[in-house]
This record gives sequence, structure tokens and C-alpha cells, in this order.
Amino acid sequence: MTARRKVTTVAALGLAPLALAGLGAVPASAHGSMTDPVSRISACFAEGPKSPDSAACKALVAAGGTQPLYDWNEVNIANAAGNHRQLIPDGKLCSAGRDKYKGLDLPRADWPSSPMASGNHTFRYKATAPHKGSFELYLTKDGYDPTRPLKWSDLEEKPFAKVTDPKLENGAYVFDGIVPNKSGRHLVYSVWQRSDSPEAFYTCSDVVFGKDNGGGGAAPEASAPSDKDIEDGADKSTVDHGGHGGDSGDGGHDHGEQAGTGTEADQDADRNAPEVKGAEEPAAVPQAPETSGENLAETGGDSSTTYMAVGGAAALAVGGAALFGLGRRGVAPAGGRHGR
Repeated sequence: MTARRKVTTVAALGLAPLALAGLGAVPASAHGSMTDPVSRISACFAEGPKSPDSAACKALVAAGGTQPLYDWNEVNIANAAGNHRQLIPDGKLCSAGRDKYKGLDLPRADWPSSPMASGNHTFRYKATAPHKGSFELYLTKDGYDPTRPLKWSDLEEKPFAKVTDPKLENGAYVFDGIVPNKSGRHLVYSVWQRSDSPEAFYTCSDVVFGKDNGGGGAAPEASAPSDKDIEDGADKSTVDHGGHGGDSGDGGHDHGEQAGTGTEADQDADRNAPEVKGAEEPAAVPQAPETSGENLAETGGDSSTTYMAVGGAAALAVGGAALFGLGRRGVAPAGGRHGR
């Protein structure tokens, strides 16, 4: 084997672990929100992002615009890994500490609410991209004041309902829990922690036990968004409603505010950066085949597995072809010499 071929072969082999390592950085994709009892963001989205009916939802739009409502299924932290209390500060539980959703943290007693009774309750969580994971539901303590910013200490220490990999029915996770004895206005806080990813999702659902809304001011009853509402709003959403992959190229997530990702200015710079062309156009990357639509809640897998496999093969193919071309032309790697 000539020196030139040795350099090309070694470089190609060295590319393999790099390509495979890069696959681990592919963002995961999952979305959802509580619909029974109805979460704040689901209720306001159902009212209509452009012209919500309730005063609380109007205040939410005034605080952060309509986009948070179109992205109703994305109140998340990408790298939570169970560290919810460490990552989310007091006063920002409903937004998961994300400025984009700050309107959800407004302390007021007139958020649209769901009637709640003590005893057994069937909970429903709309999952636009289901995955394996666990749900924990917390209820506010006696004496909860909805006109004050919600703190971790306002929640009962332990969840009153906890379930792992609940059943999926008609696009929603369904599970039962025993609701403690309460009266007046309270809040149910949910944490959905994926087990196949460090990503977690959070919701605040305002509930009323009995006839007292617990805070002065008439609070309308919350309604969950219908399938038509979700379908009609999908084209205005910046997150992926199909489960995986999106025009943004990052799995459909809007993680610009989270650790380890770029800011909106960085993203704009990326979009406006001039296109750099190489000496030769690389081989076309094969498209991922269609998935079977298997129940992801059962398998714990997702269609990003397919994208990862195809992307890895494509990276190896393109890199190998580029290096082979360098070898054919007699171009040595930086700092090296041509083989003679």
C-alpha cells in the first residue's frame, strides 16, 4: 500500500468514531401537555391565541405574545435529567424557568380552572410525541394563595400520583390517581420526565374543589384544545407536531434559551451566514425511510433512531468519498507530506 493510500485509509477510519459521536448530539423530540385537568397553556390555546376570552389568558399574551400558545406542547427543559428543583427557580414553575413562557407564571386567581373532587380521578395528558417515562403530580398545600408567585414550598412534598409508562389512548396518556381532600382553589403541578432522554415537561393546572374559586374574581371553566384546534394551529407552531424532525433542523425544539444552545441572535446569524461551497459537491444524503408508526410509549424508541442510523451512514460515506478524492489528487493532510 502506498503512503498516499495509507493516509487516506487512516483518515477515513478516524472519521468513523467522530461521525458516530456526533450522532449522540441529535436532539430528542417529544411534546405534550395536561388536558385533564386542563393546563394553563392548553386552556389559553383553546381560547384562541390571537383573541383569548379570559382576562388571564389576555394577560399571558400581553406578557409574551401569541407564539407561546401556538407552542402549547413545549414547556420543557431539554437536559433536566430529574433535577427539576435545582433548575427551575421559585416563581417560575409554570414556565419551567423559560422566559418564552413567562406569562404562565403570572400570579392571579382568575386563571381558567377545572373542577376537581377528592378521591379517584382519571388524568389525561395529550402527547403529540409519546415516549417512555414517568409522570409525577403534585398538589398545592392548604393555604395556597394563587395571587402570589408559585414556589416549590407551595407544593406538597410528595406527589399524590406517580406512574411510569402509562397507557396511551387516542393520542393521550391516561392514568388514575387518588386526589387528597382539599377545598377551594388549588393547582396541580405535573412533571413528565422521559426515561429515554434527559428531557422533561411541566404543566400547571388550576383546579377548584367545591364552589369556592378560592381567590376573588370569577374564573372561567377551562376547556382543552380539540384535535381541530391543534391541527389548525400547527402551521403557526415553531415546534414539531409530528414527533420528530422539523424545518428547524433540531428536532423541532425551540431550545434557544436553554443551556448549551445558541441565542436567537446566534440562530439568525446561522440562517444568514453565506453558503460555503467546496471544490466538489458531496454525495446526496439519503432520506430517512418512513417509520411504521409503532407505539413509542411501548417501545421507548423513536423515529430519530432511524435518522441517526441513516445520518451516520451518510456521514461516513460523504467523509470517505471526500478523503478518497484527496488521495486521488495527491493532496496531503494539513501538516503532512505527499506520499511518493
